[in-house]
Amino acid sequence: MNYISTRGGIEPVSFKEAVMMGLATDGGLLLPQRIPSVDRQTLEEWRNLPYRDLAFRVISLFSDDIPANDLKLLIDRAYDSFRHPEITPTVDVGGMHILELFHGPTLAFKDVALQLLGNLFEYLLQESGRKMNIVGATSGDTGSAAIYGVRGRKNIAIFILHPHGKTSPVQALQMTTVLDENVHNIAIRGTFDDCQNMVKSLFNDLEFKEKYSLGAVNSINWARVLAQVVYYFHAYFHVVDKIGKEAVFSVPTGNFGDIFAGYVAKRMGLPIKRLILATNENNILTRFVNDGDYSLDNVVPTLSPSMDIQVASNFERYLFYLFGEDPAKVRETFQRFAVSGKMEFTAEQRKTVSGDFLSRSVNRAETLDTIKDFHNRNGYLLDPHTAVGVKAGLDHLDQEAPVICLATAHPAKFDEAVVIATGKKPDRPDSLKGIERLPTRCETLDNDLAQVRLFIERSAI
Repeated sequence: MNYISTRGGIEPVSFKEAVMMGLATDGGLLLPQRIPSVDRQTLEEWRNLPYRDLAFRVISLFSDDIPANDLKLLIDRAYDSFRHPEITPTVDVGGMHILELFHGPTLAFKDVALQLLGNLFEYLLQESGRKMNIVGATSGDTGSAAIYGVRGRKNIAIFILHPHGKTSPVQALQMTTVLDENVHNIAIRGTFDDCQNMVKSLFNDLEFKEKYSLGAVNSINWARVLAQVVYYFHAYFHVVDKIGKEAVFSVPTGNFGDIFAGYVAKRMGLPIKRLILATNENNILTRFVNDGDYSLDNVVPTLSPSMDIQVASNFERYLFYLFGEDPAKVRETFQRFAVSGKMEFTAEQRKTVSGDFLSRSVNRAETLDTIKDFHNRNGYLLDPHTAVGVKAGLDHLDQEAPVICLATAHPAKFDEAVVIATGKKPDRPDSLKGIERLPTRCETLDNDLAQVRLFIERSAI
């Protein structure tokens, strides 16, 4: 299986090369040359597999340059740190199916991919004898999950940029209380989009990227998306009573990575009737789905900070397919977008989009009401990101297809919102108890790329 860029400017690369490259050297994102097709017989064979075995079956279709025994070991080790035996269990609550993705070490869905990615990086670096400096941006959860995926590992240093004061307090502490020498937290006086733009600028500086062996953990790295594809299959098998019956997934999203994983699963042959794209007030993706309007606006702080994003980095991967796998069209669109801050779509393209997605923007009051009502009716606490997905899912309940909502974080990570909504502070898992009393280490910098470059130059391995 070889990988190409959405912008068409590179020769095909292997899975190993794709993992190490992260962002394509032409500024595009990597995708497999073809998405494998899974037939109904294969789905039947996969139906009762434990999560680790299912992950191996799915991921091995995309990674044929890693020996099967090695890949199986990397996958098995990735999920040893999860607290639930099913890794990503699905629970039936209030007429919906909640896919709990928060049983990993940092209590967020990012652990599912980043525990595996950390193993892949270590394996490939040991094989090549190279070193890597990981640089990533986070709106809250990616940072801590990435840090926990590589903390203390040989031949790896990690630099995580987050918007100063714009994550939840617990999210910030989960990052800054990790004191391993190879971990570097950078708080930027700006927004997540500022952080993400700086990371992309560093990767697009090919001389800097090569000199400091930069590696990517954001969902621009294809391995991140691939690992997330697995839990769509796992949840589907839990919910449907007959293979072939369709399911609907409601996905709270800001950067388009999690819902794009569902799109890949659907293209593989998983019977997904529709993907519900749920956003908060930062609703550029909802405007795109409902109105064909993908235009920049100001970032609004919300109760669901991990979704406080305007430019969704994985959106480019979807556009590649929307544009008929035409890299020249993708390249041209992003060149215009860099100037105008907006994209335009034809009537035919908008029709395709409406066949792939439904979308709903959920505001602050609706988020709080959903947390409160869901708890009062079902005794189940939602974090504010999951509440956005649940509200969108409830508004699009389907009589013919079960609705599965992705629960992306443990409510204890966002206890302030939960308290506002319910008056109840969620019980903290052991990993969060006393976290405010732990020592921290973090560098606070201005929204200045030169300062970030200098910090990395001084601290890189």
